[in-house]
Amino acid sequence: MTTEPRNRHRLAHWALAAATMLAAPGLSAATWVYVSNADSQDVSVLELDRSAGVLKPVDTLPVAGTAMPMAVSPDKKVLYVALRSQPFRVVSLAIDPASGKLRKLGEAPLADSMANIATDATGRWLFAASYPGHKITVNSIGKDGLVGAVQQLIPTAPNAHAIHADAANRYVLATSLGGDNLSAWRFDADTGRLTAHEPALTPVTPEKSGPRHFVWDQAQRMLYLLNELDASVHVMAYDKERGTLRPVQRTTALPAGFAGKPWAADLHLSPDGRTLYASERTSSTLSSFRVDAATGQLQPLGQVPTEKSPRGFAVDASGRFLIAAGQESHHVALHPIDPATGLPGAPTRVPVGKNPNWIEIVDLP
Repeated sequence: MTTEPRNRHRLAHWALAAATMLAAPGLSAATWVYVSNADSQDVSVLELDRSAGVLKPVDTLPVAGTAMPMAVSPDKKVLYVALRSQPFRVVSLAIDPASGKLRKLGEAPLADSMANIATDATGRWLFAASYPGHKITVNSIGKDGLVGAVQQLIPTAPNAHAIHADAANRYVLATSLGGDNLSAWRFDADTGRLTAHEPALTPVTPEKSGPRHFVWDQAQRMLYLLNELDASVHVMAYDKERGTLRPVQRTTALPAGFAGKPWAADLHLSPDGRTLYASERTSSTLSSFRVDAATGQLQPLGQVPTEKSPRGFAVDASGRFLIAAGQESHHVALHPIDPATGLPGAPTRVPVGKNPNWIEIVDLP
C-alpha cells in the first residue's frame, strides 16, 4: 500500500469515528458497564469515563446463581441475566439511569441452562439457547419489563449456543455447536411464535468447527460467524428478504504459529462496521479484521493480548473502547481502540467478580 492510500484510509477512519461520536445518542451522558460473574454469582456495575479513558467501579449486585449470558431491553430500562445453576431462571433487573445501579424486579423460570439470551426488537419476547439441553425457547416479557413464562420450546441439533432476531424482527437464527449448522426460523412478533423456515438449516464446514456466536452488519447484508472448536470466522451473505445465508469467505482468529487447542469465544463489529473483533481463550488474544465496505470480506489485521481466557467482550457505542472479560483472571481489560487502524491498544485492568464472562454496555442520559 502506498503512503497516499494509507493516509486516505486513516483520515476516513478518523472522520467516521468523529462522526459516530457526535451522532450517536447519549454519548455525552453516562455510560454503564455490566459484567456477569459466574462463580461469585453477581453482576459488577462500572462506569466508563470516555474523557479520562477509565473504568470506575460503581456497585456489585448478588443474584444468587451462576450469572452468565445477559441482554438489555430495547428501551435500555432492564438488564436480563440468565442463571446457569439450578433452578435455571432469568433475573430481570431495573437500570437506574442516574446511578447505573441495578434493582431486582423479579425472576422467571428458564427451560434449561442457557448459553445465550436475547430480546426481540419489540422487547416483548426473550429468546434463549441451551447448550446442554439442545433446545431454543421463547419467554414472554410483560409491559413492566419482567420476563414471564416459557411460551415455546423447540428441540435442536446438539449444543444450541446463540440465538438472535434480525433487524427486521422477521427471522431468528440459532447456532448448533455440535450439529455444525445455523438454523433459521420465521418469527411472528405478535404471538412470539417461531415456525420452521426453508431452508431450515445452513451447514457450516468443516465438520466439528463448532458454530458459536454470530453478528450481522448494520445493513443486514452480511453475517459473521465465529466457530469455537477451530477458531475460524465465516463470512456469509444474508438475504434479508428471504432470511437465507450464502457462504462467502472463511478465515481464522488464531495467531500465527498457534499450536494449542482452539477455544474461540466472542465476536463483535465496531459501530462504524469497519472492524470485526474476535476473542480466543487458549491464546488469550483479541483478533481484528478490516471489513471491506464493498464486499463485506475480511482482511486479518493480527492479534493483541488481553485478559486470560477472554470469554466475553463488548465495544462501546463510540467505537473508542473495547472491554474484555478474563474468565480466569477475574479482571476486565479496557482497551483503547486506535481510531486510524481500529486496533485495540494496551489495556488498563480492573478487578471484578470471579469468572467474569459477559459484558453489556449501556448509554443513558
